[in-house]
Amino acid sequence: MKITRWPVLRQVRGQDHLGRGAAVTSAGSAHLSARTASADRVVQSVCPYCAVGCGQRVYVKGERVVHIEGDPDSPVSRGRLCPKGSASLQLTTGAARRYEVLYRAPHATDWTTMDLDTAMDMVADRVIETRRKTFAWQEDGVRVRRTMGIASLGGATLDNEENYLMKKLYTALGVVQVENQARI
Repeated sequence: MKITRWPVLRQVRGQDHLGRGAAVTSAGSAHLSARTASADRVVQSVCPYCAVGCGQRVYVKGERVVHIEGDPDSPVSRGRLCPKGSASLQLTTGAARRYEVLYRAPHATDWTTMDLDTAMDMVADRVIETRRKTFAWQEDGVRVRRTMGIASLGGATLDNEENYLMKKLYTALGVVQVENQARI
């Protein structure tokens, strides 16, 4: 009887020769359930870390993300995620996630918290002021209608639609230095 307690022998002698079921089940693992079993729903998403666009399945319970895994139906990643994509649950539930805007004034040594509306107004005011100061209609007799005082370096987490809208906004402002990682 002691011999049947060994998983390898159960695997060799039993029906489960590949060791994917009963041969590897123990008294401890028989009561375990998948982390995804308690989820209310599954939402398909895309990993936010780079421009590859790996598919993810986001498991939600009570409007909270409880687990994220690779989407096997994704033609891009076929269910696989890199270490950063595998850790993307921390983006939504991690203890290090910040829920307020941090601001460090010029020459200050410490960060202060700021509400989002104030921060957005500050960014908008700076964009308007920079464009007003640096916009050129002509340069060396050539019509250019541009500002060289503003540039955009988009992150790899933006999709094509977001990059398209950002490019339209920056073009309307006269920004010509626009770069993103959507091409990778």
